[in-house]
Amino acid sequence: MTTLENSRSRAHTFRVKDIPPYKSTGLVYNAIPVETLRDQREFISQSRKGIPGKWVKNIVEGTGLRETFLVILGVSSSNLSRVYRRQSLPSGQSEEMLHAVRVIQQANEVWESEELALQWLRSPVGALNDSRPIDQFDTFQGRQWVSQLLDSIEHGEFT
Repeated sequence: MTTLENSRSRAHTFRVKDIPPYKSTGLVYNAIPVETLRDQREFISQSRKGIPGKWVKNIVEGTGLRETFLVILGVSSSNLSRVYRRQSLPSGQSEEMLHAVRVIQQANEVWESEELALQWLRSPVGALNDSRPIDQFDTFQGRQWVSQLLDSIEHGEFT
C-alpha cells in the first residue's frame, strides 16, 4: 500500500509541484470552466443543459481514466467516439461527469499535484475498505465517500 501525505502534514512522503490544469487556463482539462465546478448554480445549470461531447473527450484524455468514465457514462469502449461527437449529453450523464471531475479536482488540490492525486485514486485505501478510490466513482455515494475522505485528509485526519 502506498502512503501519500500532502504538504499540510509534518512529514512529506511525496512532494511534487504541479500546476493543476485549471490554474493556467481557467478551464479544467481544457473543457470545463472552473466556475462550473465551484459554483452550485453553474454546476446545476450546466448539468441541465448537458455537457458537450468534446468536453468528455478532453476529460477522458486529460485524466487518463478512460475505463472509469466508460462506467460512469454506461457506454462501451467502441461507443465512446459517438459520445465525443454528441452536441450535448443528457442531464444525468452530464451531472455524473461533472461530479466525477469535481472529486478528481478535489484530489488534485488535496495532494497539490495531479500526478499524486491520480496515484492515490488508483491505490488501495484502508479507509475505503482497502478499495481504490477510483473504483468508487461508479456511484454518486461512492464519489461522496471519496470526497469525504479527501476532506478528512485535508484536515489532517488520516485513517
